[in-house]
Order: sequence, then C-alpha cells, then structure tokens
Amino acid sequence: MEKSKSASPDFSVREFFKRFPDDEACIEHIFNVRFGDRHVCEACGVDSTFHRMSNRRAWACAACGDHVYPTAGTIFQDTRTPLQVWFYAIYLFVTTRHGVSGKELQRQLGVTYKTAWRIGHKIREQMDKADMKAMLTGHVEIDEAYVGGKAKGVRGRGALNKTIVMGFKQRGGKLVTEIIPNIKMSTLQAATLSNVAPGTVISTDELHSYGLLSIEGFTHVAVKHGKKQWAMFDVKTQELHHTNNLESFWRLFKASVRGTHVSISRKHMQRYLDEFTFRANHRQEVNGMFDRLIAAF
Repeated sequence: MEKSKSASPDFSVREFFKRFPDDEACIEHIFNVRFGDRHVCEACGVDSTFHRMSNRRAWACAACGDHVYPTAGTIFQDTRTPLQVWFYAIYLFVTTRHGVSGKELQRQLGVTYKTAWRIGHKIREQMDKADMKAMLTGHVEIDEAYVGGKAKGVRGRGALNKTIVMGFKQRGGKLVTEIIPNIKMSTLQAATLSNVAPGTVISTDELHSYGLLSIEGFTHVAVKHGKKQWAMFDVKTQELHHTNNLESFWRLFKASVRGTHVSISRKHMQRYLDEFTFRANHRQEVNGMFDRLIAAF
C-alpha cells in the first residue's frame, strides 16, 4: 500500500532524538552496527556475547574479557565533538534532497563554521566509502555535464571554467559519477571501461567521442538530441534508449549547487558528487543510509 503524503516521515526529527537522546545511545548504536550483539572475539576466537563496561567506552567479551572499543579506528575515536552532534549531522545529510551547506550545519549543530565544514566533508568522504564498487551491467545510460558558475561566451560543451562530470546509470541499478578532464574519445572510453562491464547495452547522446564504444564490445545506441530526439526504441536490442535518468540527476545536482552551496570549486567537486550519488543510490532507505554511513566511519 502506498504511503500517504500527509503521513509522518519514516525517520523524523522527533524519532531521531528519541533514538539518540545522548552520547551513550550513540555509542551503543555504533557498537551494534559495527559488531552486532554477538560476534567472534578476535582475542579468543569464540563466538561470544559482549557486555558494556561501566568505566570506559568499551565492551568486554563474555568468554575471555577482551575489550572492544567501537569507535577505535574511526573518525569518532579522538573527536571532541559530541557523538550526538555527529549523528545529527549524518541525519541531516541522509534526509535532505538538496544537500546541507556549511552555514546550515553551523546553525543546526551549534558549532563553529570550521567544525561544521569539517564534519560536512568527513560525511561526504564516508558516502563514497559506503557505496560498494562493482561494474555496471545490463543497460547503462552514459552522459556528461558541465558544472560551475556562470561563464561568458559559449555555453554547454564549449564553456570555459566549468568542471566536467560524467555519469553512468544502470537501469534499475546503481549510479556512478566522476570528474573527467575533457570529453576526448580516449577519456570517455577509459572511464566507460573502468565502470561498465563488456557486453553491456549502452545509451548515450550523439557526442562523437562515444563512437568507439561499440568496438569495445558494447551494444551502443546514440539518441540524437540535436534533432530533438529524446528517446528511441531500438528493434535490434528491444530496448528504449534515452539518457533521461542521468539528465534528471544533473538537473537536481546543478539546482542544489545553486540553491544550497552557491558554487563548488573543482577541488571539492568529487566529494559533493559522492554525496548526491550516494543519496540517489539509497533514497528509498533512509534508516539504511544512516546505518551504512555509521558503519563506514
């Protein structure tokens, strides 16, 4: 049954503070996400339960007493920022659609802008790590876009001072995005070979640089946007070819950059791409996104 638009969200702010009222609740959640209620102890090799120690941020093995520190080796290990603040920042990232600016984090978390900026970028880094890397298969859309501030002169593919981003979207599957230096044939070909499995059906626009993809073992069909062709059914592949999914993603990303961040430098562009790509890949599972990020830290 489809959920009513007026119903409460699956992970509301009220529910967040009910689940994580203090740092103790946060560290318990980190332990459960990373290790679970029961796991094999690294010290004694026994599949054991673990109990919370009262005098330190650790759990002890019921079999041998060895200590497990759930924040060890994570960004939370030596942080002076309360865990609840970190958790709320992660919550804001997974529940937003248009991203969270450094100033908004500063206001919401009650920290300095420097701290807010650092937290935001650490979360974006984890969003990339939390996504499993695998070659795309089946039917994949490929498209590139130009992101940046307003530039005088030629627009689109001839624009200067823009960052070129490339996207790969598997129909019914994952989205992958990356920055590329140019749109030369060799560049697009190398990016495709590193992300898409041979034998895959590929949809692109008519850009000449995609021309060699069919030689590399792909079934390649180009939709001719220049002739106002936005979708095409190919009898040979029995597939509807278009790049609409990627174009929708680029529109959201560009609108969010303008509305939330105003502008993004090329230096940090990949982090923001990773953020929006992660949300696009997991937008149906807010709680799952949250725990996936906690585990990645």
